[in-house]
Amino acid sequence: MSEVVLTLGDLRRGFSQGGRRLEVLRGVDLQVRAGELVGLVGPSGAGKSTLLHATGLLERPDGGEITIAGRPCAAMSEAQRTETRRELVGFVYQFHHLLPEFTALENVVLPLRLAAVPRGEAEVRAGQLLDELGLADRLGHAPAQLSGGEQQRVAIARALANRPVLLLADEPTGNLDQATAGRVLDELLGLARQHGLAALIATHNEALAGRLDRVVRLEDGVLREVVAATPS
Repeated sequence: MSEVVLTLGDLRRGFSQGGRRLEVLRGVDLQVRAGELVGLVGPSGAGKSTLLHATGLLERPDGGEITIAGRPCAAMSEAQRTETRRELVGFVYQFHHLLPEFTALENVVLPLRLAAVPRGEAEVRAGQLLDELGLADRLGHAPAQLSGGEQQRVAIARALANRPVLLLADEPTGNLDQATAGRVLDELLGLARQHGLAALIATHNEALAGRLDRVVRLEDGVLREVVAATPS
């Protein structure tokens, strides 16, 4: 059996809103193994993005445990959280968040350079990823010169650049038309499986969720297993 990459234990997160306390995560428990693609579904406002941000060490939960590749993260300093996120986690958002003044290649090179990868090696690795995503002839194009699907492919390459063990995706095809979303999804899932990533993918797209290994539903602040999905 493959190793457990992500463990969440009794994860809790709440917010103060209008003078009252809103408890979004009430004790989330989850394990995701290497090579396993897990869908995260639930109604709007259920806290899917909050869960992903806490899991990816972008914000601190109020309590509970997060372990990524054997590293307990709850008591980490901000510097340790940043280092762990950079080394182990890739994040794909609904909106690509590419730097507009950088080319496609430079956008993917950037996280590698921040991780102290030599420029030559970073450019080779970034170019290979973009080639795998069908963008070999678009390396020198700025985001504004790329289609929506191409921009999201660049964002996927950027998320995978530092060879993470955990991929988190928040509605990764939610901003694309149906046909483009299908193609980008094929590439995202193909690369995730090829690289043996553990993945947690939040989506409203039933077709996407149905292609994952299993699906969990966030409801009333806790996760409940959904009938197992069969990947195509």
